[in-house]
Amino acid sequence: MNRRLLAALVMLVTVVALGSTPLSAQPPSSGARAATWQQAKTPWGDPDLQGIWNNVTATPLERPKDLGEKALLTETEAEEYEQQIADRRAKAEARPHTGYAASIWFETSQSLSEKRTSLLVEPAGGRLPALTPEAQKAFDKQAERRKLSPADGWEDRGPYERCITRGLPGAMMPGFYNHNYQILQTPGYVAIVVEMIHDARIIPMDGRAHVGSGVSQWLGDSRGRWEGNTLVVETTGLRDVDLRNAAVFGTSTKGRVVERFTRVGPHAMSYTVTIEDPATFTQSWTASIPMKMVDGPLYEYACHEGNYGLPNILSGHRQEEREKAIAAAQKR
Repeated sequence: MNRRLLAALVMLVTVVALGSTPLSAQPPSSGARAATWQQAKTPWGDPDLQGIWNNVTATPLERPKDLGEKALLTETEAEEYEQQIADRRAKAEARPHTGYAASIWFETSQSLSEKRTSLLVEPAGGRLPALTPEAQKAFDKQAERRKLSPADGWEDRGPYERCITRGLPGAMMPGFYNHNYQILQTPGYVAIVVEMIHDARIIPMDGRAHVGSGVSQWLGDSRGRWEGNTLVVETTGLRDVDLRNAAVFGTSTKGRVVERFTRVGPHAMSYTVTIEDPATFTQSWTASIPMKMVDGPLYEYACHEGNYGLPNILSGHRQEEREKAIAAAQKR
């Protein structure tokens, strides 16, 4: 972390410690308490969103194809679906393994968010929109390249494996573990510290313009504003991210990400994210991902570029190539 970023975060933490309203991480003691809840304000008058938030859910980003157009499950259907998740996890845990168990490594949930079958709310079908012809061609080419030469060099591995970032909106999406986010506020700034890959987003709130189009960043250039009690964050200036999966989900350089954070209770946050990326998708899409307040603190995510796994991946692929060459020579 460079000195400028460290200084900014220290300043934010200091202001939070001195001026914010303490927030309990325990659930409400009664329904009456939740019913009478009102949005707290910071000492300078902004809605107070500060705290550590988690967005783990069993609801997938896209609706499983076998559920068709079914957006919501009944109480019984939700219980059966959640039991299937538990059964699959137990079966996987029962298999012999060395040094790995999903229950230890993964931060997962068996509970669906509001009995929904997808986090996607637009398009209404609960599936990501189709790729543009150009994007589909590039995606197919990348998939073929990864199949034939998955580890010729370190650049063949994605930014997640290289401990750089999960991209945006990937950094704000659930899926496996470390899905915790600390929100800090000062007059004129909001900071979001992402536990996964130690990303830190410092968002100006003073109405300044975005940086020029010649500057692109992994997490883009974010600007925030208040719409009532909702924090709206608009991000442009993103780098092209060619991996779009559970670990990494980014946009092209033409992408625009609009996020909305609305606190809806003492321990609940509504979070929605809309992606406009005409170079990749044939239409925009929106996901709604509920967040809940949890106890802290965030722990260090000790991942670094050039991590030990990377040379092992590359050396493993070199060994595979040697074995294939020996086998081919023996057939001659």
